[in-house]
Amino acid sequence: MPPPWTFATVILGAGRSSRMGRPKLLLPWGDTTILGHLIAQWTNLGAAQIAVVCQPNDTPLHAELDRLQFPAAHRIPNPDPDRGMFSSIQCAASWPGWLPQVDSLALALGDQPHLSAATLNEILAFARAHQEKICQPARAGHGRHPLFLPISIFQQITAAKVETLKQFLAAHSSSLQLLELSDSALDLDLDRPEDYQRALAEFSLK
Repeated sequence: MPPPWTFATVILGAGRSSRMGRPKLLLPWGDTTILGHLIAQWTNLGAAQIAVVCQPNDTPLHAELDRLQFPAAHRIPNPDPDRGMFSSIQCAASWPGWLPQVDSLALALGDQPHLSAATLNEILAFARAHQEKICQPARAGHGRHPLFLPISIFQQITAAKVETLKQFLAAHSSSLQLLELSDSALDLDLDRPEDYQRALAEFSLK
C-alpha cells in the first residue's frame, strides 16, 4: 500500500483567451462556469488545497471567484501573463501559501472541463502510486494534462533556467512517469470557439 499522500491543485487562469475571443474560464459549463466546474471537480477529487493563478487586474475573473466564494488568499497573482503559461506555473511554484503537508501539486489547465471524473480518478490513482515521480497522462505516446509533480520538484520550477513546461519536463525526464490512456477527451483543449462547442457536444455533463 502506498504511504499517505496529500495533493493540492493549481488552476492556471491567467491566460488572455485570445483565440477563444472571450474569457474561457467564464464560459458556461453545466449550471456554473468552467472555472466553477473546475474548482468543484478538484474539490470532489480530494484536493487538500486549491489555488488559482490569475491576473491581478482581471476584474471579471475575480468577480466570478467572489461569486463562487473562492478565498482571495488562494488567488496567486501573475503580474506578467504575456510571458506565457510557464510564467503562471513559476508564480505558483514560488507561492508561499501552500500547506506544509502537501506532497504533490496537480497542474490543471483552464481549458479541460470536459475530462471525466473516471479519467481524472485514474490519473489521481496513478500519481498516488508513484508519489516520487512526475506523473503525466499520455495518449498515443503524447503527454497530456493534468499532471502531478512532487512538491520537491515543483518548487524547482521557481529558479528553472527554461522557458516552457515541456523544457522543464525534458530536463527531469528521469523522474517522469507516463500513464497511457485511451480517453479521446485528453486530445481536446478549449482554445477556440469550435473547441468549446465540440466539448459541449461530445463530452456534455451527465
